[in-house]
Amino acid sequence: MASEISLSAAVRENLLALASTERLISRTQNRLSSGLRVASPIDDARIFFESKAISDRARDMEEKKEGIDQSISSVTTALEAIESVDAIVQQMKGLAIAAKTATGGELTSLVDQYNELRSQIDNLTGDANYQGLNLVNGTGETLEISFSTDTSSVLNIDSVDVRVASTGLGLTSAASFSLASVITAALAEITAATDTLSGEAQALGSNIALLQTRLDFNESYVNVLEAGADKLTLADITEEGANLVALQTRQQLGISALAFAGRSEQSVLQLFN
Repeated sequence: MASEISLSAAVRENLLALASTERLISRTQNRLSSGLRVASPIDDARIFFESKAISDRARDMEEKKEGIDQSISSVTTALEAIESVDAIVQQMKGLAIAAKTATGGELTSLVDQYNELRSQIDNLTGDANYQGLNLVNGTGETLEISFSTDTSSVLNIDSVDVRVASTGLGLTSAASFSLASVITAALAEITAATDTLSGEAQALGSNIALLQTRLDFNESYVNVLEAGADKLTLADITEEGANLVALQTRQQLGISALAFAGRSEQSVLQLFN
């Protein structure tokens, strides 16, 4: 039966120290390569899951931020449609004013242009869709924007109706522009329509401002959350680099100490020769 090899206490202690240093070097190299001080629950379960909870919150708020951003586009589409309708109405107003002094063929042309512009209003509002949502065509839809996963913080924006019939622009027939009273009635309708469009535009503009404020907040909040999560898990590269140099130095000293312990045992063995 072969006898077991017995290591001296000095050699055993140096071997254990070298093994411990090897583990620390491996850990430090992993931190330097990954940039993480805590990469898994094995490294530090409490820190890992605390960081993960913050990161999950950041991801949820990032999703809400994307929804807010898309909602801004939806409302902006509606606002631009209203502004375009108002531009058409202003053209109609110019034609109605010109009709006061027009006669014959010129008046007929003005009437045709007036009616064509009026018909284009409904065409424009019908085209003002964003991702299938139309907020100006009287569809009765509501845009719901959720700001948070943890609270009931929600903004509802109801659609409006700026079509010809709803703004009162279809009540007076331009075919009768030969009568001064008809032109006066048409101009009154245009003034009322302009006031309506202005009010709707103001409301939508206010909603866009609010959404932009929430978008800016979410963006800043996500950055704060991500930075907070990183503080818990990221490694200090400068510190870890210094640690690696120190550990490598310790490793070399350990190897030298192990060699010295081995030579000491050989010296004792030579006493028996």
